[in-house]
Amino acid sequence: MPAIRFSIIVTCYNQRTFIKDAVDSALQIEYAEKEIIVVDDGSVDGSQEILRQYGNTIRLVCLENNQGACAARNQGAAVATGELLVFLDGDDAFLPWALDVYGRIVMEKKPKLILGAMKWFEGMLPVALSEDFPDEIQIVEYRDYLRRDRSFGTSASALVIDRQSFEDTDGWPMDLFPCEDQDIALKLGTSGRTVQILAPPTTFHRSHAAQTVGHVPHFIFPVHKIICNERTGKYPGGEGRSRERHALIGGVVFFWVKRAAKSGLYLDAIKLFIDGWGMILAAVTRRLGVILSGRQPYETIKM
Repeated sequence: MPAIRFSIIVTCYNQRTFIKDAVDSALQIEYAEKEIIVVDDGSVDGSQEILRQYGNTIRLVCLENNQGACAARNQGAAVATGELLVFLDGDDAFLPWALDVYGRIVMEKKPKLILGAMKWFEGMLPVALSEDFPDEIQIVEYRDYLRRDRSFGTSASALVIDRQSFEDTDGWPMDLFPCEDQDIALKLGTSGRTVQILAPPTTFHRSHAAQTVGHVPHFIFPVHKIICNERTGKYPGGEGRSRERHALIGGVVFFWVKRAAKSGLYLDAIKLFIDGWGMILAAVTRRLGVILSGRQPYETIKM
């Protein structure tokens, strides 16, 4: 048997409507060096019955009680044997070429972190045709995540993480949700070479009413928490990398200030702006610097 390169970790909680799409998309990827771990986070909607039907084609971990997405992902990572961890939320799905794209990047660049590209959809899962299989990949390579100078829709389903780097950061945060994806990316900020995929997309990202991102009030405290983590030295890089961290965090703060204001949460928006105004300024300054000096150039890799 080939060595396991990718451990796919699918996590779900009461996502009976979506979980079959997620698991089927992982199973349909024709890539030998993979394993599929599905962690059900104490679902009570019948999800576990659906998952048990897959038998030994997946490794199923069923938690007795709901522990939260971060705990479920950490549970999956704890039993993974692959070199790289590929996370997928239970309401998302892979495009059929996802692991081929990741594998080609690993062969070419040997990154510690891959930032995937997502394709949003609503309703039925789109069909990806065999003729759509890409013949090239557009990427940007950074020395590490803190040097990222392009926008990135941070999501667990868009992260591929070197297992040793993941373990060195102690995994997904147990005291922060949502915005846990922002937190782990910052904790991986100096772990090493980071590759951002510009094209093709590797993950279908589902938009639906129960999606966490649609509930703005849930994000206010976690964003304050990230600001606090930065001020208390929780993220790597020390003083020498503080401007880069502040710029990345400032972009997150500004995004949620705007979302809060648009949702009529004016007091929350003001408090968040006051708490993070210095980091917002760092984000604006860095954006201007990128406009003047240009972004890290992208390159093309043949499949």
